[in-house]
Amino acid sequence: MRTALYPGTFDPITLGHIDIIQRASVLVDRLVIGVAINRDKGPLFSLEERVAMIEAECAKLSEQTGTEIVAHPFENLLIDCAKDVGARIIVRGLRAVTDFEYEYQMVGMNRALDASIETVFLMADLKHQAIASKLVKEIARLDGDVSKFVTPPVREALIARLGER
Repeated sequence: MRTALYPGTFDPITLGHIDIIQRASVLVDRLVIGVAINRDKGPLFSLEERVAMIEAECAKLSEQTGTEIVAHPFENLLIDCAKDVGARIIVRGLRAVTDFEYEYQMVGMNRALDASIETVFLMADLKHQAIASKLVKEIARLDGDVSKFVTPPVREALIARLGER
């Protein structure tokens, strides 16, 4: 069984993330969405909320592709998370050259830690290249329309959360 790990904070999950998940899911038998706890980023949504969003957004996709897609919270090293879930592949999405520079460094470090785990890069679809969770949250915070960047349930969750603040 080919298992891949697609890590991120997913705060919140965007159409760009879903695009990468969809394309990665046809390459493997099992896709683990590694939800980074990362307290330093001060996420808008709790870990439980982010996991629930991912599970809701990926349920239909899993049925369509026949690929098992699961959300897995983690707080340890990415390479250790990959080992924990039995992944031999780490999937990373690229939007721009700046993403590549950072990811290139990460691949080098991860290969030094465990050369048996490969990293595969998937380019974001052109219509999703500008989407970043940080920008989506900022647009929503300023009452902008984020419907081009997230699904309707995620949009509603953003509006509800920001309305609480």
